[in-house]
Amino acid sequence: MIRLALAALAALFLFAGPAAARGAQANVEALLAADRAFAAVAANAPTATDGLAAMFDPEIIAPFPGRGLIVGRDAYVAALRAVPGFGERGITWAPVRGGISADGSQGFTYGFLTLAGGDPARRNRKYLAYWVHRPQGWRVVAYRAVPRQPGEVSTAMMAPSLPGFTARERRDARTIEAHRASLAAAERAFSDRAQQVGLRVAFREFGRADAMNMYRGAGFDVGVDAITANFDANETVSAVSWSTEHAFVASSGDLGVSIGTIHQNHPVAGQPSSFPFFTVWRRDGPNAPWRYIAE
Repeated sequence: MIRLALAALAALFLFAGPAAARGAQANVEALLAADRAFAAVAANAPTATDGLAAMFDPEIIAPFPGRGLIVGRDAYVAALRAVPGFGERGITWAPVRGGISADGSQGFTYGFLTLAGGDPARRNRKYLAYWVHRPQGWRVVAYRAVPRQPGEVSTAMMAPSLPGFTARERRDARTIEAHRASLAAAERAFSDRAQQVGLRVAFREFGRADAMNMYRGAGFDVGVDAITANFDANETVSAVSWSTEHAFVASSGDLGVSIGTIHQNHPVAGQPSSFPFFTVWRRDGPNAPWRYIAE
């Protein structure tokens, strides 16, 4: 059964490569199909970690509680195996939204994940994955799955995040590096602005109208109103600062993921001095301002 599922997965990736002629809607549907196909295979994998590992890129970078950023598939897989539930058989997940770059080479998905083993209070989770299309198909280069609070959630598909223009994928290293630099500059500007006006205002100014934050509640906070409701309205100076340490950006320059570390500006008793993050950013054109869309 697993062998047949893997064959079907390989066939899907063979014919689901990104191409400008396919169009953005077809490209995001292919990405969502890849996410679901990996989930179907994972359901029969020896352990939850084995199921997830099949979609991880060798270059994956993932935040991990207590360990900061873990770089590389082997290191991340080894860390996951030690987490209760992930070393046991049984995992399911399904996306509720996807987004794609203008050149069809990168995208993101997020949704709900359930483990069969481990602490019952931590089996139901939310995930965010950032994907890059490799020669062998879609692979995840940034990933987070966090426990969600009890409560009802909607598993209905949300409208996809589509680009505002079309483009062909380019292999120009200089262009891609310029896009990475602009994304890192946007992340730094976001942090700098928070030092001036506080997190609530900065998150409103730098977020897209359809942005998502996954940290609170049973589901996802969608929209800047829902996201900024989590912050102190009286705060005028952020207690934390952050910057980009790694980034993946599409050659079309409209979608990317910024990965780094958040630092406490001053020590806080009982709280870690730093913790990792990754944020997905989108812009409506290669020279338009970056705005975060998922974190």
